[in-house]
Amino acid sequence: MSSLSASDISVAGGPASAPGIATPKRIAISVQDVSITYRTTFERTPTLKDALVRLGRGQRVVREIEAVKNVSFNLEQGSILGIIGHNGAGKSTIMRALAGILPPTSGRVEVRGRVSTLLALGVGFNAQLSGKENVLLGGLAAGLSRAEVAQKYDEITDFAELGDFMEMPMKTYSSGMYSRLAFSVAVHMEPDILLVDEALSAGDASFRHKANAKMKELLSQARTMVMVSHALGSITDMCNKAIWMDHGTLMLEGEPKDVVEAYTDHAKVKRDNLTLEDV
Repeated sequence: MSSLSASDISVAGGPASAPGIATPKRIAISVQDVSITYRTTFERTPTLKDALVRLGRGQRVVREIEAVKNVSFNLEQGSILGIIGHNGAGKSTIMRALAGILPPTSGRVEVRGRVSTLLALGVGFNAQLSGKENVLLGGLAAGLSRAEVAQKYDEITDFAELGDFMEMPMKTYSSGMYSRLAFSVAVHMEPDILLVDEALSAGDASFRHKANAKMKELLSQARTMVMVSHALGSITDMCNKAIWMDHGTLMLEGEPKDVVEAYTDHAKVKRDNLTLEDV
């Protein structure tokens, strides 16, 4: 199947359901048999014989890395999906495919609705500009008008709690300050779908608690979220669905508690306060 990344797909409303019949939730994200392969080159150190033959020149070698292998899952509107797995498991690659940044090598990705992303700390910010100027850029990039961003500005800055630093260049910010502003911009752009990839790892405990409450508020508004995190306690507390990735393969999909237990058993670690905070 040819690769496809679709964002902001409009879906026509269906007829009203008969009394007493539950209306099925619509699918917000559909990932069907997706594979993503990276091609990278590196310089192989030549043997003495090869060096003489090639007049000292190195040999460039092309290597293919299967970051994601035949992954499929659906996510209903109003759900929170947690993605767990060790470093290099393919979690962030999947997130970039959902964001439309990285097209699949094969398979199909469909995302229905306005997407707001926190895929890495401060991605999309210009460190030379002030926090205030970056809020404007972030809003315009999300499709809002200048007037709409101006209406949301006070709400964004109050949530980020950066005070006078909003007028200062972001190159003066700590990683935690970056995290606060990035999250505040993303969640106040009225996204249908929020993608969060370890964006809160640099925030302090107070702000993480505040951010978790904000994400639950968005969920109550039938928003959809996908979050990648090593904080397994957050996955079980916040998500109603989880998947475990390992070397690009989807190992298990289901209830967060069951998926976390299977992952920690596989990793041979105890499920204590330390591992649930960061595995």
